[in-house]
Amino acid sequence: MSTETTTISAAQVKELRERSGAPMMDCKNALSNSKGDIEEALIWLRKKGIATAAKKATRMTSEGSVASYIHAGGKIGVLVEINCESDFVARTDDFKDLIKDIAMHIAAADPKFVRKEDVTPEAFEKEKEIYRAQAAATGKPANVVEKIVEGKMSKFYEEVCLLDQPFVKEPGINIHQLIASKIGKLGENISVRRFARFKVGDVGETIAITQPQQEAKAE
Repeated sequence: MSTETTTISAAQVKELRERSGAPMMDCKNALSNSKGDIEEALIWLRKKGIATAAKKATRMTSEGSVASYIHAGGKIGVLVEINCESDFVARTDDFKDLIKDIAMHIAAADPKFVRKEDVTPEAFEKEKEIYRAQAAATGKPANVVEKIVEGKMSKFYEEVCLLDQPFVKEPGINIHQLIASKIGKLGENISVRRFARFKVGDVGETIAITQPQQEAKAE
């Protein structure tokens, strides 16, 4: 390509902005770096957001908002607290959309923990023993059994940890990456503080909390 203006059209920039929500100049840069390929430009923007998120991950998040989501029919309800650095960002449409999306995701995907570090030792060992017994029953050598268990535990985290779960509205990314993209756009650290999920007929409820000094870091 020769120059950005001759290779990147306004229509491409508009489409990328609509799909990513990123600022116009970031969209132009992404398209230039991806030679006009929209899908590659989306990946470029996500990587940029993740890099920005890693730099901001140690910042305190003392502001934020609480959102609720009631699933159609009133059978499932969710409360979630998402934190950011300033009240200004907490009042933006982008932040409000993020917290609504995460509340809806929790209702649909039913995570049990915020992140893998929050998984209790009891839950971890119980699941590991189940997988080890299943793998051992195949008669494979011990070293192979351990590799099988390791792979299944990675999948386990994707099933029960909010940040590792594929985003229900866009399975190509997980919640961790969704948050990172918003950090890149809004310029502030964002973390999931806690959530609660209730379902009619269930015994008990899911309540997951991450302590302030252990806030989930988007990397």
